[in-house]
Amino acid sequence: MVHHGPTLFSVTGLFGVRVDLGRSLFVLAGVLVLLAGLSNLVWVAILVAMLFVSIYLHELGHAWGCRIQGVAVKRIVLHGGGGFCEHARPASRAGQELIIALGPLVNLALWALASLAAEGVFASGATGLYATGSYLMLFARLNLALCLFNLVPVQPLDGGKLLQLAFLRVLPQGLAMRAAGAVGLVFALLWWPALVYVYLTFGWFLLFAPPILLHWHMARGRLRP
Repeated sequence: MVHHGPTLFSVTGLFGVRVDLGRSLFVLAGVLVLLAGLSNLVWVAILVAMLFVSIYLHELGHAWGCRIQGVAVKRIVLHGGGGFCEHARPASRAGQELIIALGPLVNLALWALASLAAEGVFASGATGLYATGSYLMLFARLNLALCLFNLVPVQPLDGGKLLQLAFLRVLPQGLAMRAAGAVGLVFALLWWPALVYVYLTFGWFLLFAPPILLHWHMARGRLRP
């Protein structure tokens, strides 16, 4: 499991699922606000709020997948590096596929709904609602980016887990882990030049890097399948 640091406080979220908010979540928010400067404070605050809501709904998608299969959800954790949904027991292989896939699917649905809402606002021609339409479009693009990001086939992202489950359909456990590790290792190595390219081209710096050693050990069959 991803290390998320100490929990600052907990709240009860939708479906009665406990949500733990890590200290690193607020540290990241503070750093982003400071880097943006006071002149962009409102815009950055809105962007950070959109990001946190999108990540929470993503994890809630995982929780929903657990609940419809009768798997109890212990908690959802949100931290500076993202979040995760912790459930009480493992699901079946098909159940795991559903649970994992529902996270990106929620982001995809949010992208579609927010895009349609933004187009409706722009089509109305109301100049007073232009800012609303722009924020809706930003929310849509943010969720599309989260969906695609989470489908990258590396651990611990959803794409890496789904890839290993897909290999399990046709390969023994050990070989499936090694195959998923080999694919993840290639993407983990390519991640660093891609990170530099994204920063130089778009000015975005992702606070995430897939663990190279983990994928190396998986590819060598040194981890338990």
